[in-house]
Amino acid sequence: MLRRFVPILLTAVVVVTGVAALVVRPAPGTPDGKVDYVVLAGVPGLRWDDISPTGTPNLWRMAEQGSIGSLSVRSARQPTCPVDGWLTLGAGNYARRGTSPVTGACPAPKVPVEQPDGIGANLPDQRNVVLDNSDKMPWGAMPGALAESVRCTVAVGTGAAVAAARPFGRVDRYEPTLPADPRDLLASCVLSIVDLGTVAGDDPVGRAAAARRADAALARVLAARPDRSLVMVAGLADTDQTSRLHVAVADGPGWERGWLTSASTGRDGYVQLIDLAPTALAALGRPAPQRLFAGKAAIAVHGRPADLPAAIAGPADADREAGAQRRVARFFFGLLAALQLLLAVAVVPLLRRARPPAGPTGRQVPRRVVATVEVLLIAAALAIPSALVADAVPWWRGGHAGLYFAAVAAVVLGLATAAVRLSRRYATTLGPMAMASGLAALIVGADVLTGARLQLNGVAGYSALEGGRFAGLGTVGLGVFIAGILLTAACLAQLVRRQWRPAVIVVLGGIGVAMVGSPYLGADPVGAVALTAGVSIAAALSTGGWLTLGRLAWASLAGLTVTIGFAVIDLRRPAPERGSLGRFLSAVGDGTSGLTVHRSGAANLQALTGSSLTVLALVGAVLVWFALLQPWGGLKRLFGIYPAVRAGMAGIVVASLIGGLLAGSALNVAGAAAALAVPLAALAALRVLDHAADRTQPAPPARPDGPPAERAGRTGPADRAPDGADRHPAAPGPPTDGPIPAAGPPVVDTDSVEAMTDRSAAQVADARAGGGVTVESRGSRDHFA
Repeated sequence: MLRRFVPILLTAVVVVTGVAALVVRPAPGTPDGKVDYVVLAGVPGLRWDDISPTGTPNLWRMAEQGSIGSLSVRSARQPTCPVDGWLTLGAGNYARRGTSPVTGACPAPKVPVEQPDGIGANLPDQRNVVLDNSDKMPWGAMPGALAESVRCTVAVGTGAAVAAARPFGRVDRYEPTLPADPRDLLASCVLSIVDLGTVAGDDPVGRAAAARRADAALARVLAARPDRSLVMVAGLADTDQTSRLHVAVADGPGWERGWLTSASTGRDGYVQLIDLAPTALAALGRPAPQRLFAGKAAIAVHGRPADLPAAIAGPADADREAGAQRRVARFFFGLLAALQLLLAVAVVPLLRRARPPAGPTGRQVPRRVVATVEVLLIAAALAIPSALVADAVPWWRGGHAGLYFAAVAAVVLGLATAAVRLSRRYATTLGPMAMASGLAALIVGADVLTGARLQLNGVAGYSALEGGRFAGLGTVGLGVFIAGILLTAACLAQLVRRQWRPAVIVVLGGIGVAMVGSPYLGADPVGAVALTAGVSIAAALSTGGWLTLGRLAWASLAGLTVTIGFAVIDLRRPAPERGSLGRFLSAVGDGTSGLTVHRSGAANLQALTGSSLTVLALVGAVLVWFALLQPWGGLKRLFGIYPAVRAGMAGIVVASLIGGLLAGSALNVAGAAAALAVPLAALAALRVLDHAADRTQPAPPARPDGPPAERAGRTGPADRAPDGADRHPAAPGPPTDGPIPAAGPPVVDTDSVEAMTDRSAAQVADARAGGGVTVESRGSRDHFA
């Protein structure tokens, strides 16, 4: 009866822990007060290090009494040039105005603006721009969606005309330059968009002069602003190929002395360019076109330092870190992929010669060489977690950021590798795997529990410049966490009896699912669903044997139930707060899911062809398939002796592939998981092959008055190996060419025999019947010791 109800109980545990992650969610946020007018002032290129109390006094006072944040200016073209930034502002979605690649500095905007009546204006090429964005781009942006949501719009300057033009090209009210007294102009429409100029280049003197001119124009806007108005200043574009974080300031009723944030970022002090349009409409109390806008309305939250220089220091430092992260991350993952490829090439000959020789003439690899390779494999597995820890040190503040990061990461990696190497469990077969995977899962989990501060703009995390994620668990962190939690659970499950192994995997896996899916922690429902599938598969296979139809049914039921639970809770949220799963199901309901599928497919293709993590995934797959799973590779032997490890590896493959494909990151999650799991699997395979010549020794005769386990010829808990393998209690003797002396039938653990992948039915039957069975492994034979 217990065995019948165990799958039901484990499925219930997975479901409860998975769905419970979303029961408690952050309270929705809305602007504290409504306004009658909104003025959006754009300064492409403006960064926080351009702001000072003497150079830009008006902007400084505005930031002191209003709310501030870092602005990510992602658009449909990289880099986001000023003309793309203005168009994205007016679309509330990722848009572009032009298809030519940008080399060097962004070209000056060439936008034809006609004024047939002297009041408004017309953009004659707007129709082509709309068709390019709505038909050819995967985001379905509609330029002019912001202007269509209000009755009247004012535009000052060419850039503002691009943002304020309706889809058919009409600008309601237009002025080429800002009047000396714009009071009547700003009060003529509820929404005004003003181009204050551009701050470009790397010359400090030139940037300071451009910032002063923009500040002088802002002074006229602030002096003429209507009553009960919200004024937002945004550095809404880059000016060259170097992407940076820019200025975002909001001043008005309900926006006093706080941090700007939005539901699209989930991080205090960060907003996106696509958030400005829904923010303007929310402040005016107007409904936003949900199907057209990709951003969410920004709000002001408390917690900003009272001292403005101290408050500005945070966004300015985040801009420097994000700029350095992009350069260093590209080099780090490229170097890691190359080193793992070289290490895989070096491991293959060791695997072929790792077995002890069957006769006196064989030659084995020197122990010193094997020990060195084992340490290198541990270091390769811990490279990404060490890079994550390295971001706790502000390496980006120095003049040689890449060298500082390399030095810090090398020190952290050396300490982590030494901790594993000097551990008392290192000599056991699964010791290095358990310690390294546990350390990796602990690092990622601790970062998630403390707000994922190491992943934001971190080399092994995600960049705010990309605009994809600002909080929670990123793609790399998800892959490392999946591999770490499942390998750790597998190694711990191998230490307990067979019937309790699924429970160990479900408990640890359920904790991981809750951490990944909780909006307070990982905030990744898709990753939680993927990890649920991996945990279910691992629990089903942990007792040994094949993935039978019944096991597959229970695993699928658990994964499907958690997915439905996530979906139901997500759909009950307001539309602006739904996650990716809820948005997709909503799109299915209203018939617009094709755009979502197209967008996901485009993201998968881009991630597949443009990431070094794809190389890591392919290198790991080639090493496993063409080396470790070969008869001489040792992985089959490892899986036979340790069925829970086989289960954990299978769960990693399932979870990482599902998580990557559903999240639009292709093989990136699998690449991060492979960077941890494959080196540890190769190390464990070397350990198992090193004991390939060990023989099972005969057991002493059972005493009549002995315990029932001995009388039945079964091993007890004391007969287990230190690393959890179910094997004979007697120490292995030296290899010989003759048969083992028949001093009595050997004691064979039937649980272990059933877990062997290449067992024969005759061996299992003889073992159960108490007959004499010799289980040996020497030479190239594929039996398991």
